[in-house]
Amino acid sequence: MTIQSNAPSITTLANGLRVVTSSIPHVETVTCGLWVEVGARHEPAAINGISHVLEHMAFKGTTRRTALEIAEEIEAVGGYLNAYTSREATAYHARILKENVPLAIDILADILQNSTFDATEFEREQSVIVQEIGQTFDTPDDIIFDYFQNTCYPEQPMGRAILGTSEIVRSLTPDQVKTYMKDHYGAHQMVFAAAGKLDHQEMVDMVSEKFASLPLDCPKERAPAVYKGGTFHQERDLEQTHVVLGIEGLPFGHPDYYAASVLSTILGGGMSSRLFQEVREKRGLVYSIYTFASSYRDTGIFGIYAGTSPKQVGELLPVVYEELERFPTTIEMSEMSRAKAQLKAGIMMSLESTTSRCEQLANHMMIYGRPIPPHEILEKVDAVTMDQVVALAKRFFASPQTLATLGPGAGPSKGK
Repeated sequence: MTIQSNAPSITTLANGLRVVTSSIPHVETVTCGLWVEVGARHEPAAINGISHVLEHMAFKGTTRRTALEIAEEIEAVGGYLNAYTSREATAYHARILKENVPLAIDILADILQNSTFDATEFEREQSVIVQEIGQTFDTPDDIIFDYFQNTCYPEQPMGRAILGTSEIVRSLTPDQVKTYMKDHYGAHQMVFAAAGKLDHQEMVDMVSEKFASLPLDCPKERAPAVYKGGTFHQERDLEQTHVVLGIEGLPFGHPDYYAASVLSTILGGGMSSRLFQEVREKRGLVYSIYTFASSYRDTGIFGIYAGTSPKQVGELLPVVYEELERFPTTIEMSEMSRAKAQLKAGIMMSLESTTSRCEQLANHMMIYGRPIPPHEILEKVDAVTMDQVVALAKRFFASPQTLATLGPGAGPSKGK
């Protein structure tokens, strides 16, 4: 199982910026971008959401381009420019035809070094972000995860919403965002990643020239995440009750990281998974149910999401708890094989996308300090044993739980 490509190449520039690329000769596009090792968990409570505000404002005008010109220039060549903020990183990336790479790098360098934070644009974008927060609040199967995260990590940065609150976003000033960028966007905290039809040295030369004005080093503080867990319920007039049940998971780099992925896949990773079959196919209690395993630098979450009618919540949770309880003693080799096949296929399929591969390169550099070759990942998945999954399941399911619910009714109580 192979994808035609060259081994990733890495160069660290004089200013500390790491450049990592993967050449894929058979494609005609390139995805490239800058990943910054700062996100929502690095924010003081008073300015929660500022990383996301900064991400938005980077596109709203520079000393060389207006906001409209930034959009027009990339779209004039059929390119795509976007960004996102997570709890531990912020990313700015573009996908373009190979001949337009110089333009993409120039625009990315411009917005990250020459943004003006114009007051009029800032006020307008504050309103846009408040609308985004409102949209998230109106999307119950989205906002429930914010409530769940906050219940897992109460009163600490890891538990706060990435978007912040409308009140905080409204209170921020251009100077605050400009200072935050100055204090956190240093070259040592950045990775420039690219994947597609490219030449590594040409990329290095362009990035070295265009990103010469980056600050060298901006040490950042990261409060340790302390999982606590508990229960949360918000009464809402909805057609469904949305439920997220979880426990503390594993951080990146943990020896059982891939075992957790296998466990998650068997339990709720597809239509053949235990929860999907038992809860949806056999009992018709939900339309959607799945598991997830989210990892961070120093912690993680293993959880189950389900949406059901308010009248069936009382039936849903006992079924889920029963599946968790019997899992360690009933797991079969056929399930292990199927889960590993799903995981390996997903890994290889993602490598056919220049964007997915670019993002993987950046994440690996930030987390592990090197790109992890696909064959190494596949070998680690294959190496997961039945005993490893069983032991992990027993430890997981005996851990303190977090239960978050959103919808009509008093809210279910936490189970076993």
